Amino acid sequence: MLKSLAPIEGNRQPQLQLLWEDKEVKFDVPQLHKNLRSGERALDYIYHIEDSKGNPGDTGRLIVTNLRIIWHSLVHKKYNLSIGYARIGNTNTRIVHMHSKARIASQALYILAISNETRFEFLFTDVSGETSRRDQPIFASVFDVYHLYQRTYLYRDLKLRGAIVQAGQLVILPDEQVFSHVQGVWNLSSDQGNLGSFVVTNIRLVWFADANETFNISLPYLQIESLRVRESKYGPALVIQTAETGGGYVLGFRVDPAERLNELFMELCSLHATYGEQANFGINYNAQDARRRLEAAAEEAAQAPQFEVDNFEELDERQEREINTKLNSYLAEGCLGKVPSQGERDPLYCKELGFAMEPIRDGYKLQDLWNVMPTKMETME
Repeated sequence: MLKSLAPIEGNRQPQLQLLWEDKEVKFDVPQLHKNLRSGERALDYIYHIEDSKGNPGDTGRLIVTNLRIIWHSLVHKKYNLSIGYARIGNTNTRIVHMHSKARIASQALYILAISNETRFEFLFTDVSGETSRRDQPIFASVFDVYHLYQRTYLYRDLKLRGAIVQAGQLVILPDEQVFSHVQGVWNLSSDQGNLGSFVVTNIRLVWFADANETFNISLPYLQIESLRVRESKYGPALVIQTAETGGGYVLGFRVDPAERLNELFMELCSLHATYGEQANFGINYNAQDARRRLEAAAEEAAQAPQFEVDNFEELDERQEREINTKLNSYLAEGCLGKVPSQGERDPLYCKELGFAMEPIRDGYKLQDLWNVMPTKMETME
């Protein structure tokens, strides 16, 4: 049983706010769109949007952050919702017809979210009434940021046995800085322990075994609930409690001597606290730059040479069916045994081809077998 080692541990037990924003679907949270967590950034705003299924008739605004999608009503302030990217099962855009006499076609964003085995369907419709927005990718930022979120899980989630180490070196993430590399760290997850190394960065703590670098753990500070130094049967050990969203593990590591263990503990506490104030989720996105790229691509496509029928000639298909009938006849005669057996014939040197070959049978010339396509294809008038 572990007992507290008070002189080393002191009162340094860092606590971070549990990350729920990307992992839950929530409704009508007071001041939802104003209370973004540390490190969460609003990357794009999409105006004149209606929550057609939940709050029809209410004009609102979509906020695309690096963790979730937020919709809030501009008519009734208490109506809002939050959809974490981790809960999105499917999303696409579609054209819908607004409930009006004119039956105006509008662009809408469909999202299927799954949370606690409950399926939620959302339909966010453009109610601006501007026909020009129907053909514009007004929801492009939602898809762009969602794809970036899927590729940056190492910033947020605990990862076991990942491809994060190559040739004994940590694969560095964008914006990641390595502060220290500690060797001779025993992982106490098994009775005999595993010897490995710590890599301490500004985003996470990584441990990997010296004998097998695929036996590793990548632990973002965001998933650390507490850090302690406690006594174990192996002596003083660094004990890390992961958050519920990180599996709720209790991890133990032994570092010798005790002075180095204490230095490592203090460094981790400092980085953990700093990260809590300035979290980095690895998503860098500029909506204005993305729109400019889309406009440039559309302009380039418009200026590309268009397909014109006058630039092409129609070939006579009857000539294609007659392509080198002599070659086909030559091969068919050999396969069907129409040629009398003459035994093996010695190859003769062919000056036209520059190598020796079997003599061509009577009635054929080299030109008959060499030309696969007609020398001139006539066009249809």
